[in-house]
Order: sequence, then structure tokens, then C-alpha cells
Amino acid sequence: LDIGRTPIREALQRLARERLVTILPRRGIVVSEVNVKSQLRLLEVRRELERLISRSAARRASTDERKRFRRIAHDFQRSARANDDVAFMRTDREFNSLQSAATRNEFAAGAMALMHGLSRRFWYIHYKQAADMPLTAKLHADIASAIADRDEARAAEATDRLLDVIEKFTRDSLSTDV
Repeated sequence: LDIGRTPIREALQRLARERLVTILPRRGIVVSEVNVKSQLRLLEVRRELERLISRSAARRASTDERKRFRRIAHDFQRSARANDDVAFMRTDREFNSLQSAATRNEFAAGAMALMHGLSRRFWYIHYKQAADMPLTAKLHADIASAIADRDEARAAEATDRLLDVIEKFTRDSLSTDV
């Protein structure tokens, strides 16, 4: 690839900081284990942070961002009706990015980026066996609509409903782990 060792080492160290790989000194590197117990612990923190982010985005989003949240809510509804997991995942990435930007809080956005990466990995592994994607898309649409409407309380409540479903999905994925 004609790439030096330093960028590769830095990339691997970043993946290790993000808990996606484990570096075994003088033995190699392995992809970090994905398990339900650690995912549930992550969701404890994610719930609190997601609430903060949803409320902050509802309070601080610009007019243009609110228009984008409204379009995103519509896109989530469309992916739910079509049961289109690819469209849902694309919309979810855009939603997460916009929501983090609209908070105007780089610390919350940075912490959430790490958790989204880990949660997304868990989702990709298990969603076809245990997830209700149309429901998940509708719940995301509720958050996006609440943010677009500047309704902080409704955004926080919708976030809790989404995290309840994600937690149930995580627990249900136990039965798919063989």
C-alpha cells in the first residue's frame, strides 16, 4: 500500500482507544469482544448522554438544522414503512451527526461518537435476528420531530422510549448468541 508504519500504528491505537480492537503486546491485535453485559453497561451511560444531547439539540438547533431534522424524521418514517434497513442506517448516521452538531457541546458529541461506534457494531451483528427495525426507525423519527419542534421534554421522553427498545433488543440478542 506504500504506507509507513506510523499512520498504521496511529490508526490501530485509535481503534484501541475506541475499544474496537485489543492490542496484545508482542503478540498481535484482536478485534474486541462484543458481549451483552458490556453493551448493557454502555447503554446505562448512553441513556443519560442521549437525553442531554436530545434536549440540547432541541434548545440550540438552528433554523436550517430544524428543517433537516424534519426531513430526517420523514426519512425515518419512510424507511420504517418500507422496512428498509439500509435506508434506516444511512439516515441514522446523518441523524447522529446532525444531533451532535446541534448540541453545540463538543464534549457530549465526542463521548457520543465513541458510544455510537460501539452500539452500531453491536447492532450490525444482531439486528437481523433480534431487532424491530421499523419500530426503531419510528422512535428515531419521534426524536427528530421533537427536536425540530424545539420540544426539549418530548425529545428526552422519545429518547427514553428509544433506549428502552435498544435495551430490550440487547437483552433479546442473548438468545441469538450461540
